[in-house]
Amino acid sequence: MTSFLQQAFNGLVSGSFYALLALGLAVIFGMLRVVNFAHGALYMLGAFGAVALADTTGLGFWWALLLVPLALAVTGTLLERLLIRRLTALDPLYNFLLTFGVALVCQDLLRMKYGAHSQPYERGPFTGSMDLGLFDFPRYQVFVLAVSVALCLAVWLLLTRTRIGTIVRAATERPELTRAFGIDTGRWVTPVFGFGVGLAALAGVLAAPMRAVNTGMGSDLIITVFAVVVIGGLGSVFGSVLAGFTIGMLQALGNLYVPVLSQTSVYLLMAVVLLVRPAGLFGKEEHA
Repeated sequence: MTSFLQQAFNGLVSGSFYALLALGLAVIFGMLRVVNFAHGALYMLGAFGAVALADTTGLGFWWALLLVPLALAVTGTLLERLLIRRLTALDPLYNFLLTFGVALVCQDLLRMKYGAHSQPYERGPFTGSMDLGLFDFPRYQVFVLAVSVALCLAVWLLLTRTRIGTIVRAATERPELTRAFGIDTGRWVTPVFGFGVGLAALAGVLAAPMRAVNTGMGSDLIITVFAVVVIGGLGSVFGSVLAGFTIGMLQALGNLYVPVLSQTSVYLLMAVVLLVRPAGLFGKEEHA
């Protein structure tokens, strides 16, 4: 029982990163209908941003947690303004290829600077373990889980309980009708894209003290995150977050009981979900 609970907790921590990344992807897709393949690279840039900030200025984790997501969110708004917006009227494949190219450029630039080896980041807070009753667990991983849950809850409240959230949801689901009420939906596109990018960067900073910081960390993760978003439902914030934590636990428990299926279980689940609900568990089918 203790092993089950400990592994389930490990899964929730891994699911925290899936949930944060899937949340950003879902918000961007819901608003822009853009499949942002650069999301994994932005997560990687967040982790490398923390490393670079420590190496060049000596600033620690808390400064990185504040400054790096802000800096990358601004970069994301520029990316949307200068490149992505120009292609939104065309086939979605163009923006998919554009963001794929951006991801490759980011990876190669960092590989030229840091090489292919993992970079150490030893400035994480909360060293040691804490007693959770049945087992001890690293303090930092408990912190990561708490921050992720709090952020997902805050975004959900923002989207469901505020006027800004109402406008964003309306612009996502019925853009023509929203514009008919005199609301300029276009003015919300850039901030939403920057917000999604900032979430990916924040996940990267959180990952730096506990994951290998290298140029492949984003590409290793993004395929699973896409599967998470598809399972939860494209554009569904709640579905993406729930699927993120669920997939994290599924993989962790798979490692414990069926190691041979732990990595493929997410894709098997995705196939089953698509057969039963092609729009995902909480997605809405779009009619031409």
